[in-house]
Amino acid sequence: MNPMIRPILACRRRLLTAALMLALSACSLQQQNPRIAIYDFGPGPLSASAVNPSGQLPALLLDVLDAPAALDSTAVLYRLAYADSQQLRPYGLARWSMTPAQLLRQRLRQHLGQQRALLTPGDSVELTAGQPLRLQIELEEFSQLFESPEKSSGLLRLRATLSRPGPKGGQWLAQRGVVVRRSADSADAAAGVRALTAATDAAAQELEQWLKEFAQQPGASPQR
Repeated sequence: MNPMIRPILACRRRLLTAALMLALSACSLQQQNPRIAIYDFGPGPLSASAVNPSGQLPALLLDVLDAPAALDSTAVLYRLAYADSQQLRPYGLARWSMTPAQLLRQRLRQHLGQQRALLTPGDSVELTAGQPLRLQIELEEFSQLFESPEKSSGLLRLRATLSRPGPKGGQWLAQRGVVVRRSADSADAAAGVRALTAATDAAAQELEQWLKEFAQQPGASPQR
């Protein structure tokens, strides 16, 4: 071999070795600092809808949602019913983009606001037809429940209270508890998020039906 070629080959070997070491170091760093996945309920409706304030359904004032301290974070939570169902556990590499109560309120606004005027606390009600109703939601459970290591479901439980605002605190009208479970298609955080999204949409539909049934009851609509 030409003596002039040997240093060149040795240099190439050193460069290849250094490149391999850098690649291995990058893989190791990725394993040590894996990326956290951020989830929400998806984009929602892809087209806007107009609401007629003079429609049959009264305007709805959707209050700020209440939730226990355990749900006042962005952690994606699960329970192992087959081991210790009383312990809430967070996924290490999965987070919600907002707290569950904030995500739920956003989704309820998307569903309930399609057929009625939807207000938030502090909005003026002078331009709405009739007196609005107030919907208060208390979120009680929002987790992925594992019945076994392979089988789980998204579990949502809430309590809805309907009232009519007034100068002395308002008039209590009705209350309903909602419990929804939707199966997860795999035993991981992504499947739990999909199941909880489906459970949220089902709960919103149940609340929508309940509100419609209440509006149809005699005396449910206020005097205009």
